[in-house]
Amino acid sequence: MLFGERPRRLTGRMAEVHREIMAFANLMDERIRAGKDRDHRLRMYEIGALGLLASLDELEQSLYAARGYANRITKHSLAHMSREEQLDYFRYVYFDKNGFIRVFAILDKLGAFLNDALGLETERMKPHFSYFTVLRNMRQRKLHPKLSAALDELKMKYQPQLTELRKRRNIEIHFMNTEMLDDLDHSRKAYGQPARLENIGEQVRHLEDAFEMITASLCIAFRYVRSRMK
Repeated sequence: MLFGERPRRLTGRMAEVHREIMAFANLMDERIRAGKDRDHRLRMYEIGALGLLASLDELEQSLYAARGYANRITKHSLAHMSREEQLDYFRYVYFDKNGFIRVFAILDKLGAFLNDALGLETERMKPHFSYFTVLRNMRQRKLHPKLSAALDELKMKYQPQLTELRKRRNIEIHFMNTEMLDDLDHSRKAYGQPARLENIGEQVRHLEDAFEMITASLCIAFRYVRSRMK
């Protein structure tokens, strides 16, 4: 809608993730209807799976919008932009932030889901754990080695991009707006000159790579958990 385009059709990796998660949710629903959910855990798994699917959709939309607005930006400084291009930049910043914050929110939700569905007890290692703590727990205790190896391989493949996004996320949440930090850095190097924008193309690529890592991880995780619960 923002770009005057037709609604998205599910294709590629998004379609694959949708199939895997819905297959898991449907399995839970079948068991619930068969009266096999006396402690309501299956309903919790179903809701958690659908929640992850909704969160992934929000990330994909944020990435799409960030990329769309980034493609409209041609100047390297706000001072040289028209008012219209400045507004496109501000919209890019909004959706970019929304995206990189959601990256780690989704990963942590996936970690919590795996921890509970597979009985990993990661909370014994660290009460407030992240997705990466879950992976470390599986690796150190040699739990579900096939799943652990596949997810670890994806994490290592995209480690540089995730590290950069985590740094930006932490600055945004705990310190200052990330674009203001770029202004501060520029002011130290070129005092009195118009502040240059951050590397928008690189930031979009980092978000794209994180999206690829997340979608692949979700497919692997839900396929594995469903096979264990059949």
